[in-house]
Amino acid sequence: MEDLKWISISSQDLDYLEITLNRPQVHNAFNSEMIAEITQVFKAIKEQALVKFVILKAEGKSFSAGADLEWMKKMKEASLEDNRADALKLALMFETINECPIPVIALVEGNAFGGGVGLLAVCDYVLCLSSVQFCFSEVKLGLAPAVISPFVYKKIQHSFARAFFITGKNFSAMDALKMGLVHEVVEGLEWEEKIRDLKSLLKSLAPNAQRATKKLIFDLESMLLSNDNEESKNNNIKNYTTSLIADLRKSDEGQVGMTALLEKRKPQF
Repeated sequence: MEDLKWISISSQDLDYLEITLNRPQVHNAFNSEMIAEITQVFKAIKEQALVKFVILKAEGKSFSAGADLEWMKKMKEASLEDNRADALKLALMFETINECPIPVIALVEGNAFGGGVGLLAVCDYVLCLSSVQFCFSEVKLGLAPAVISPFVYKKIQHSFARAFFITGKNFSAMDALKMGLVHEVVEGLEWEEKIRDLKSLLKSLAPNAQRATKKLIFDLESMLLSNDNEESKNNNIKNYTTSLIADLRKSDEGQVGMTALLEKRKPQF
């Protein structure tokens, strides 16, 4: 992997990777180089068979302020064609994180605005400090949260999208929890303990089963939204889900897990 300038990767053990946004001087705002680095790293994670999960976090006071001002200045002067090409690269970054086959966990200690909120929308589990503020700030700049909208909309749905996309109003961690954008809000004194508990939980789970379960969620959504008639749709879903559970029961992990259950002990994956 090429040298990384704007993000860093660490691994305290073989079970997981920590990816840290590392532009604290500009509140971890995106530029084209940072977008390319994040995309590159998450593409590479697909090949990491031993990694059970990924943690995404940030240095400094903010999680991410969205677009970098210098990058925005460059795009302001760029052609319409170049702006479209640039937006496609941003969309690819979100898609690559969203399609990561293993769990992606966000640890949010600082504010997230604009595209920074988009990062959270493509994570599987978001742990957030109660002090964090959020904002879809694009309308304040004469723009729209266009590229992040497909990912955010799936999390927060129509009513919250209308309320906060259109107004650009700041909202709290508890508001984000109600929307489904955040999954757990904690006070500062509980932060490190909650992180340890979450890591411990994820390490204890069967990695192939986690991958299969994440794929199941996306496959099921696709089948439910298909244009097939209801009978065909239901049959496809039934065939897929029953085959999956049968395969997992006979897999090495399934055998270990069911044996441990019958013997009333914790499985060792």
